[in-house]
Amino acid sequence: MEKLIACCGIDCATCDARTATLTNDDVLREKTAKTWAEQFSIPSLPVEMINCTGCREEGVKFSHCGECEIRNCVKAKGYQTCADCEELDTCAIVGAIFQHAPELKDNLKSLK
Repeated sequence: MEKLIACCGIDCATCDARTATLTNDDVLREKTAKTWAEQFSIPSLPVEMINCTGCREEGVKFSHCGECEIRNCVKAKGYQTCADCEELDTCAIVGAIFQHAPELKDNLKSLK
């Protein structure tokens, strides 16, 4: 199975927003918007926002990507992902997401 690891370790290849974008699947967009609104406590997440080709891929990004502290840090340091950073195990920025999704750290470490 293809892996497309984002700056933080999310596997974009398995992301419903990316799948919906690549297949132009409005039903999946609606489902994803509803799921993410509940999961991330976003009162109103417009379906139109569910468009992304992947964090490190060319093309459209989910609106949060432009302000993502992790992605901005990786780009500022000239890295591909957090896996390239010596501070991966001690970083407070990406460490916060690992508390909720420890598999993301494993995804990053698999890149080494």
